[in-house]
Order: sequence, then structure tokens, then C-alpha cells
Amino acid sequence: MSQEQIVIPKSQKTQTLRRDLKPRHLTMIAIGGSIGTGLFVASGTTISQAGPGGALLSYVLIGLMVYFLMTSLGELAAYMPVSGSFSTYASKYVDEGFGFALGWNYWYNWAIAIAVDLVAAQLVMGYWFQDVPGWIWSALFLGVIFLLNIISVKSFGEAEYWFSLIKVSTVIIFIIIGILMIIGILNGKENVGWHNWTVNEAPFVGGFSVMIGVAMIVGFSFQGTELVGITAGESKNPEKNIPRAIRQVFWRILLFYVFAILIISFIIPYTDPSLLSTDVKDISVSPFTLVFEKTGLLSAAAIMNAVILTSVLSAGNSGMYASTRILFTLAREGKAPKIFGHLSKNGVPHNALYATTAIAGLCFLSSMFGNQIVYLWLLNTSGMTGFIAWLGIAISHYRFRKGYISQGLNINDLPYRSSFFPIGPIFAFILCLIITLGQNYQAFLQDKIDWYGVVATYIGLPLFLIIWLSYKFKNKSKFIKYDEMKFPN
Repeated sequence: MSQEQIVIPKSQKTQTLRRDLKPRHLTMIAIGGSIGTGLFVASGTTISQAGPGGALLSYVLIGLMVYFLMTSLGELAAYMPVSGSFSTYASKYVDEGFGFALGWNYWYNWAIAIAVDLVAAQLVMGYWFQDVPGWIWSALFLGVIFLLNIISVKSFGEAEYWFSLIKVSTVIIFIIIGILMIIGILNGKENVGWHNWTVNEAPFVGGFSVMIGVAMIVGFSFQGTELVGITAGESKNPEKNIPRAIRQVFWRILLFYVFAILIISFIIPYTDPSLLSTDVKDISVSPFTLVFEKTGLLSAAAIMNAVILTSVLSAGNSGMYASTRILFTLAREGKAPKIFGHLSKNGVPHNALYATTAIAGLCFLSSMFGNQIVYLWLLNTSGMTGFIAWLGIAISHYRFRKGYISQGLNINDLPYRSSFFPIGPIFAFILCLIITLGQNYQAFLQDKIDWYGVVATYIGLPLFLIIWLSYKFKNKSKFIKYDEMKFPN
């Protein structure tokens, strides 16, 4: 659908999203999207399964893939700053049905993710308040997240700024303490340096199947970084500020992930059974907590519990924002009921927000009072959506640049240009596809295929294809040729 074809009702023509997100908001939103429980809790699992070398290699490779994806998204978002982000780009430069399926799947993914965060929040609060029913905390946090998003986009940005600042400060303090322990200034470990890289099978443990499994964990940890693209429609001077935020992605990945994993691997051996936990219920076994405790910080568990609570609220806040804006854009493009395209006086897509909050609440209730199997299948259907979105970004950017050049336009006129085209999007696409398809490939190598496990793992892929192909069949959409692409001035 070209920009000229998007029909906006007269009653909405004066209603536009407000560009109230400042550069500092964008920077912290991008950081917040890449730091969460995946780093604070699940990072230990990657080391225990793949060894220190395998974990570090996984984070470097996935980090490089994410960086290439973000440079691709940066080029698109700076040129066309819309709230629909990659859903809109896919509709314009790949196929309308492809963009339709990307948008609805991404909305669904974040709506479910909010429910997951609500469950996690009550587990975290149970650390301090064991006698308080967990659903009370979940209801309270859902209300807080809703209020932060309903007031204005600026309130969302401010909340995300401070949430992310807490997480960033924690990682920086962790890295400083870790370095002091490694060089011997702080006592807390008899053997540091490369000793833990030579224990048993270290540095690389397991084979290809282990690396694929670890890559999935690492990939999930990085999901959310693409949120900076969705903020483009509400950021001040997006042509300048979006590229600035994107350029910092590489250094954030290097500092917050690679350095943190390196320090954990130096101080804690991969054979430590505590690293196997990925559950926020037991924050005492977070690798961050373990390192802090080795320095004699007795309150480390309580401090990390507070930080992880911040991460959970940040994830829920970002999820509410992202899903609301995607649904709003789908409505404005005629791919969702028009009612979701309305804006409040403060420039907030309130109807889209109400719908997202209701879905998140219902999914949460299914986990608390309904059938656990229903809840688990909801999670399974959304599990691949983040990777599908990444694949969509790589495809959209590749076709955008090819079409742009084929029409004789000068790439030097782009507000921001990815320096790694075409290697960047091609590398990101191939690696992301391998991880997506290979996450449960062992099931096909057994004497008897575990079809339940296969369906539970891959259900997100056929669901996406069904939505895409159904739209194509109903609306007769076709792949957009390079010479038919529309490039706004």
C-alpha cells in the first residue's frame, strides 16, 4: 500500500501522534530493549550449557546480527519515521500481506509478553511479601503500566528512561566490581583470570545442537532492541535522532553483554550448578547476585531482586507501548478496525491501548485461574514472533535499498545509510533463519519424532504464514516490484 493510498477519515486528519520523545528517551529505550531478565538471570544458562567460550561466541555472533538489523532498521526509520515501523516497511517494499501478518503477529506477541511480565512481577514481589496473593501485584502493575501509557507518550518515555538508567547503572557497577575482582583488588575468588576457561571441557562445551539452543536463549535476550524503530513516529527530529541511537547499539552490545558474560565466565566456572537456573523465582542464583555476594555484599539478592523488578516493569511498559502503536498503525492503514486508529486529546491511541490491556489481562487470567495448557500454548504461538520480525526487517531493508537504487535515486540523499549493505541484511537474515528453524531440529533426528514438541516449538511459523496467505488470497496482494515502489520525498 503506497503512502497515497492510505485513507484517513476526516475526523482523524487533525489527529496525529505527538513527537514528544527526546533523544535521551530514544537512547534509553534502545538500551532498555536489550537489557532485561535475559541478561540478569538467563545469561548463566548460556555459560553452563556452552561453556565460557561458547557463550561468548554466541553473544558476539547474535550481537553482530542484531547490530546489522538495527542499522537496516535505522536506514528505514530515518527515511520514513512511522509508528508502524517494520510492518509498514514490509507492506510498502515486500508485500501488503507480509506487512499485515508482521503487524498482527508483533501486536499479539507483545500483548502476550505483557501477561508473562505480570506473572514474573508477582514472583519477584514474592521475595519480599510471601503472604500477599500474587495476583494483587500483577493487577497493580498492570494498572501502573496502563497509566504510564494512557497519560502521554512523554510519560512513557520518562518512565522508560529511569527504568533503563537503573539497569544500565547495575551493569556498569557489576563490570567495575568484576574487573576489580579479576585483577585482585577485591577478594572474593581464589582463582580468577583464565582458570575457569580450562575447567573440564571448557572453553567450548557441547556441539552444534548446544550452540543452536544457546543462540535461541541469547536471541530472546536481545529481542526488544527493535523498539527504537517503533518510536520513530513520536520522536523529535527522527532523521537525526534515530540514527544517533542506532549507532550506539554496537557499543551497548559490546559493553553490556560481551563484557558482562566475559566477567561472569572468569569468576564463576561453567560447572557451577547455580548457573543452570533461568527462573526469576530464585534470584539468589542469578550470576549477577553470585558475583556481588563473592565481594561480601550480603544484600546482593535483595538489590538484584529490585533491579529485576525494574526490568520486568520496563519490559511490560515497552510491550504496552509497542503493541498499542502497531495496532494503531494497522488501523490507520485499513488493516484493523478503524476504531483503533483514534487518538485521545493527548495524542495517545487510547482505543488500541484499551484493547491491548484487555488481551494482556485475559492472557494473564488464563495463567492464574484457567487452564495452564492454554496459557502455555499462547506463549508457544508467540515465541517465534520476535525472530519473524527480525527476518522482516532484513527482507524489507534489502528490497528497499534495491528498489531505491533501481529507480535512479541517490543513496547519499538518505538521512542515514547502513554501511554494511548488502552483507548486513543478508548475514542477519541467514543467521536468524538458522536459529529460527534449528531451535528444535534434534526432534527430527530421533527414532520417534516428538510431534507434540515440534508443534509446540514451531507453531508460530504456520500461524504467521496462514495470516499472510489469507490476506493475499482475500485482497489479491502481490509482491511489489522494484519499479512499482513508492518513495516519499
